Amino acid sequence: MLHYLTHRIATALFTVWITTVAVAMLIHIVPGDPVQIMYAQSQGTTPEQLEEIRTRLGLNEPVWVQYGMFMGRILQGDFGQTIRGKQPVLDLLMGRLPNTLLLASVSLVIAAFVGIIFGFFAAYKRGTAIDTGLMISSLIGVSMPHFWLGLILLFVFAVNLAWLPVAGEDWRSLVLPAVTLGVANAGIIARLTRSSMIDILNQDFVRTARAKGLHKGTILYRHVLLAGLIPVVTMLGLQFTYMLGGAIVVENVFAWNGIGRLAIQAIFQRDYPLIQGFILIFACLVVTVSLVMDILYAVLDPRVRLS
Repeated sequence: MLHYLTHRIATALFTVWITTVAVAMLIHIVPGDPVQIMYAQSQGTTPEQLEEIRTRLGLNEPVWVQYGMFMGRILQGDFGQTIRGKQPVLDLLMGRLPNTLLLASVSLVIAAFVGIIFGFFAAYKRGTAIDTGLMISSLIGVSMPHFWLGLILLFVFAVNLAWLPVAGEDWRSLVLPAVTLGVANAGIIARLTRSSMIDILNQDFVRTARAKGLHKGTILYRHVLLAGLIPVVTMLGLQFTYMLGGAIVVENVFAWNGIGRLAIQAIFQRDYPLIQGFILIFACLVVTVSLVMDILYAVLDPRVRLS
């Protein structure tokens, strides 16, 4: 177990390090002068001011020196300041991060609830019209773009019916974006639940339980559902990382103030320090979730530690 944890943690740290290299080099990937691009929409910026900005960002130094300066600031918790507004990047990101985590968490609950119910009934009624209808619905959910579903829900429930607000930061404003993100991912969980349940229904211990005369509800819940949810639970960790990525689109559709919306604003404003900070925070978050899931796999299934 110690060897497994050491290997996983080392892999996670290596991934974060590669991310820091990519983020530090991001400003050099842009064709042309990045400072002029950042201030292309600013009026009255003098060449002396542009040169001062290059010096402040360290762009006059060799690339390896710039990376060392970048890492030195990151290790001290200094992600720099935004180009417009001169606000600390880390403070902005940390102020928006809870909203993104809340959206992804609520969406995961919705996706798990809908997906498990659909998958369970599809497996129980396999080969029937109910099974076909539920799987077609799941396929539509998987194939439907987040932004399109979000716009449809926004038009129906916020504009036409006026049941929910178009935008905001209270719990009512969370409903539509969470449903959008959750329903779009519920199809994956439904299909996995169905295949897992069908496999469990064909196991010998289920036939033995039936032969003993156990109640059908007891067999379906205690022996089939609980056993079949093991691969589904492991999938939920991966789904959470997918939802963090999907939240970038959904936040902009519903004007939800998370780091995804902040990142899109930074891209349009060519605010490279803010873009760099977002990519680094987002990558660390995904790596952390993946590491936690790997550790849980090892705890729940000893075969993972030996693989």
